[in-house]
Amino acid sequence: MVFAHDTEAALLAAVELVNSAEDPDTLTETTQLEEFFHRHDYTGVHTGDPAELAAVRALRGPLRSMLTSDRATAVTLVNETLAEHRALPQLVRHGDVDYHVHAVPNQAPLPVRIAVETAMAMIDVIRADDLSRLSVCADADCQGLVLDLSRNRSRRYCSTACGNRNAVAAYRARQR
Repeated sequence: MVFAHDTEAALLAAVELVNSAEDPDTLTETTQLEEFFHRHDYTGVHTGDPAELAAVRALRGPLRSMLTSDRATAVTLVNETLAEHRALPQLVRHGDVDYHVHAVPNQAPLPVRIAVETAMAMIDVIRADDLSRLSVCADADCQGLVLDLSRNRSRRYCSTACGNRNAVAAYRARQR
């Protein structure tokens, strides 16, 4: 494990959320938001209505900026996010998950929890000076984000589809 469990979980959720804006958009319906909510084990208030969907979709640009910026800019974006939402980190334990950090109350809207959890995760990334774990997909036709949690830092593509497409293209180029 490169980072603590809650850091990895928040980063994986943020990268998936940002990448949902790629073509085709995979977060257009409230049912998709419901699946995202459960897949990433979010807790607290979740209305599942169109307004919440719109607010979560609106996070994709700001989170993309936070996840792809240089260290100094990331620090500014993290601090602004935490201040805006008056984050107060506390250790909590719920369900099968041992102690981890929540920085907003359960009553906070889902978009606020996503933004703050991502900012809290970025604190660990920034402190470890490990922003190289986050990058843009190496596929020339893709702008998806890559979260590389591998030991040897070898992940280059945001998805298996992008990796396979590039492997096939390289194979065909060698065959010519």
